[in-house]
Amino acid sequence: MSEEIQHHISDDILMAYSAGVLPEAFSLMVATHVSMCDVCRAKLESYDALGGAVLDVPSDAVAMSDDSLAATLAMINGAAPEPKPVPHRSGVFPRPLQDYLGGDLDAVKWRPVGMGVKQAILPTEKGAASARLLFIPAGAAVPDHGHNGLEMTMVLKGAFSDGDERFARGDVEIATEDHQHMPVADISEDCICLAVTDARLKFNSLLPKLAQPFLRI
Repeated sequence: MSEEIQHHISDDILMAYSAGVLPEAFSLMVATHVSMCDVCRAKLESYDALGGAVLDVPSDAVAMSDDSLAATLAMINGAAPEPKPVPHRSGVFPRPLQDYLGGDLDAVKWRPVGMGVKQAILPTEKGAASARLLFIPAGAAVPDHGHNGLEMTMVLKGAFSDGDERFARGDVEIATEDHQHMPVADISEDCICLAVTDARLKFNSLLPKLAQPFLRI
């Protein structure tokens, strides 16, 4: 499956996950994606191994050169370990998400947000970031919006297009404050996504703005 994944999680997010400094919502995103993606799982195992090696080194401070990070990443990319297989569990959701929810689609309590779109806010830690499941009917669009921070959206079922790019099962779209977009679900199938954000979205049209406080997005 992983060879079909075209859009991956960035190295800085993977390193933060390995270091244990991500908010719960973003950790859930990484764990879910890595369970499906051999490429990102291999990188993560490299970062975990590197972190373990660092902990074994005496703690005397050593000055680092300006190119230390680049050199470390080059070493990791040149000697990534073989990824360990992840046991598959039947259902739409990958195993980490099923474990978090206590089930698959049947465990989701959807709430309508308009135009056929539904969401389910997940009970992650409050304050730092939020996570939600999104159900987008085939051919429907998410309202045009920008961002006050970071948004990561992973496809769990179906696919959506955003500009010239298409995101299918396992793909992750990363949007920042520089992104203004309106994702559209493929016409052939309903789309279900996991989305995490660390700030409120910036909607352009009036109705989404009015509904935003109630939808908590």
